[in-house]
Amino acid sequence: MAVKIRLQRHGKKNFAFFHIVVADTRAPRDGRYIEQIGSYNPNTNPATIVLDSERALAWLKVGAELTLVTRRILSYEGVLLRNHLDGGVAKGALTQEQADQKWNEWKARRDAKVNAKKEGLAKNAQQKAKEVIAAEAKVAAAKAEALAKKKEAEIKAAEEAAAEAAQAAAETAEEAPAEA
Repeated sequence: MAVKIRLQRHGKKNFAFFHIVVADTRAPRDGRYIEQIGSYNPNTNPATIVLDSERALAWLKVGAELTLVTRRILSYEGVLLRNHLDGGVAKGALTQEQADQKWNEWKARRDAKVNAKKEGLAKNAQQKAKEVIAAEAKVAAAKAEALAKKKEAEIKAAEEAAAEAAQAAAETAEEAPAEA
């Protein structure tokens, strides 16, 4: 029986997430599986991966095949590196301490990259929020200026109308004594 580590699709249309499962190659994609070893959600940034790396490593050691996407996921999580280092220890090319040291160095570099990406995304979000606020303030200032000009024009029009009314009243007052 050939066994594969592959993805099993869940979620809704255009918003899928996946379970990482160990399944017989003859089983349907979303059908029966032997063991679920994790999940993968590509909808978040960066993608959320929850993986039982020990179980994945155990399945790799007994000969489970990987699909392309699961190969990338396991590589990203360091399972393939761990398998490679364990192979070196078994052959005698490395000691277990050297393998653990290389693993820890790689893990620290990867964690630093992930944290840098998360911080970069947070900074970009803050910068975009500041730009949106600045744009809104600019629009509000333009609206306030336009409203002030409109009020000023209305006040001038009212003053001119009052002056014309006063002048007309004065003219009628002058005409009235002349007629009398």
